[in-house]
Amino acid sequence: MGPQRAKPKEKAEDMPDGFGVAVVREDGKWQCTAMGAAALTSLTAAENELRELRSAGAVFGLLDIDDEFLVIVRPAPSGTRLFLSDATAALDYDIAAEVLDKLDADIEDEDLDGADPYEEGDLGVLSDIGLSEAVLSVILAESDDLYIDEQLGRIAREMGFADELSAVLKRLDR
Repeated sequence: MGPQRAKPKEKAEDMPDGFGVAVVREDGKWQCTAMGAAALTSLTAAENELRELRSAGAVFGLLDIDDEFLVIVRPAPSGTRLFLSDATAALDYDIAAEVLDKLDADIEDEDLDGADPYEEGDLGVLSDIGLSEAVLSVILAESDDLYIDEQLGRIAREMGFADELSAVLKRLDR
């Protein structure tokens, strides 16, 4: 068994710890910026913030919620593509429940209660811009050995924006 972190004591309506980073690829260059705190509690807020970036290139958000689970949000004209690393988080976190609703996942609380953590959503959410489903699966499979921020760091390294992500996290004192 890998590292263990204390379970959050807050209720879902309280502000979770963690961070959100907007990632943009334009003209062959990656740019990362910190997202607002509302992105950690509201999928709608995260989607709106990412849409406001108005880039001709790829835009997506990486969210670390309480160091418990991650969400990848990628708005597109045809609809937002989403990935949630732990569907059982929907029992305690509104944003996770929102992701499941948006995915039309037919999952009841009874199905989640006592279940082992499992992924839900589009594992290929970043496959067209440098992160294959297979590589994301490997990164997530190491969840016993890696904290959520470390998993996001691995995603950034695989895709080529590790330095840009590190700079944002340093500014956030993470």
